[in-house]
Amino acid sequence: MTILLLGSGGREHALAHKIVQSKHCSRLFIAPGNAGTQGLAQNVNINPNDFDAVKDFCQKNKVEMVVVGPEDPLVNGIYDYFKNDTSLASIQVVGPSKLGATLEGSKEFAKKFLVKNNIPTARYESFMKDNIEAGKAFLETLEPPYVLKADGLAAGKGVLIINDLEQAKAELSEMLLNQKFGGASAKVVIEEFLDGIELSCFVLTDGKNYKILPTAKDYKRIGEGDTGLNTGGMGAVSPVPFADEVLMKKIEDKIVKPTIQGLQNENIDYKGFIFIGLIKVKDEPYVIEYNVRMGDPETEVVIPRLKTDLVELFLALKEQNLDKLELEVDPRSATTVMVVSGGYPEDYEKGKEIFGLENIQDSIVFHAGTKFDNDKIVTNGGRVLAFTSFGNDFREALITSYQNIGKIHFDNMYYRKDIGFDL
Repeated sequence: MTILLLGSGGREHALAHKIVQSKHCSRLFIAPGNAGTQGLAQNVNINPNDFDAVKDFCQKNKVEMVVVGPEDPLVNGIYDYFKNDTSLASIQVVGPSKLGATLEGSKEFAKKFLVKNNIPTARYESFMKDNIEAGKAFLETLEPPYVLKADGLAAGKGVLIINDLEQAKAELSEMLLNQKFGGASAKVVIEEFLDGIELSCFVLTDGKNYKILPTAKDYKRIGEGDTGLNTGGMGAVSPVPFADEVLMKKIEDKIVKPTIQGLQNENIDYKGFIFIGLIKVKDEPYVIEYNVRMGDPETEVVIPRLKTDLVELFLALKEQNLDKLELEVDPRSATTVMVVSGGYPEDYEKGKEIFGLENIQDSIVFHAGTKFDNDKIVTNGGRVLAFTSFGNDFREALITSYQNIGKIHFDNMYYRKDIGFDL
C-alpha cells in the first residue's frame, strides 16, 4: 500500500525507518521530511497543517494510509477532515480525532479528564487574566517549587518550574498578561509539584483494545545533571530500568485501563498513539500529561525495539482488532543521544555543514533538523541528529552512541554527555 507520513523530525525518521520494513508498504511519502528521510522514501514539500494540499496529494497518488507524526495536525483536526470528506473516507488516518487530540491541545481538558476518571495526578487549578489574583492566591496555598503550564500547545516549552513564590507570581503575570507563550498561555494551569522520577508510557489503541509499547525515559533539560532550560529532549533510554513488573501493573491498572475506558465513555474517536508522561512518587505512578502522538526523542528508542510489523499494527486500528496481534519487542536496551545546534533552545544558527556521517558504525542516525543544500547535508533546526544504539544494558548502548558522535562534526555542535545519569 501507499503510505503518507506527516512530519519532519527525528520521530518521523524513526517511524519511516520501521514503516519501510513492513511487508504492507509498497511506497512511502514523507511531508515534508528531512535529509535523512530522503534516503528511505520520497520527501514531499507539503506543510502537514495544509489539509487541502494533503488531500490533493493523497488523491493524486492513491494514498491509502496517513500516519501523523506531530501534534499540530491532530489538534487542528486532520482526522475529522478526512473522516468527514466522502472522497477521503477510505483513507486510514493513524491518530485521534480533534476531540481526542484535545488531551494534548488543552492542559485543562486533560486534567479534567484525569480527575473525572479517577486517574492519579497532581492537584491543580486553572486561571485566565480576569482571575489572575485568584491564581496568585492559589500559588500561596502550595509548597515550592511551583508548576505553571500554558494550557495550549507551546512546542514542549510551555512548562515552568519555579522555586520562589514571588517569581512564580511574576511569571504567571508574564504568561497571562504579556502572552509569554502566545495564545497558548491565555489560560494557565497551576499544579502542585510532584517529587519523583519521570518516565514515559506509550500506548497504541484502536479505541477499544490497546498495546503497551516499550517504556522510555527522556532528558528534557539542556544542561548536564538536568539543569538549564527545557528543550524538546536531549536523549532517551528504553526500557526504563526501574519500571519493573510491579510498577507496570500499577500503570496499566490505575492509568492505562481507565484512560481507554474514559475515551469510550465519552465516545471519543481515538485510533492512534497515547503518550502518557508519568512520574513515580515513592512507588506510585502519577500522570503529568498526555500527548496524542509518539514523543521525540523517545520514538528513536521505542520504535527500533519493536519487532512486530508496525504497519500491521496500524491496520489493526481501523478494524479494532488490535487484541488479535502479538507485540514482539527486542529485549536489548536502546539509547539515543541528541546532537543540537549551539545556542539551542534559544537562538541558534542553521545551515552548518555536517561532516563524518559516512563513518558511523553500529548506530542508527535519525535526522531531526537537517536538509540538503547543494548536495551537502546541513543543519536545519535546533535538534539536529539523534544517535540510537543497542546494548545489553543502557550503559553499553550509550557507549556506542557516544563513540559515533565523536566521528561527526558541525560548527557549534553540542550534546549532553550524561544521558542516563540518574538511573
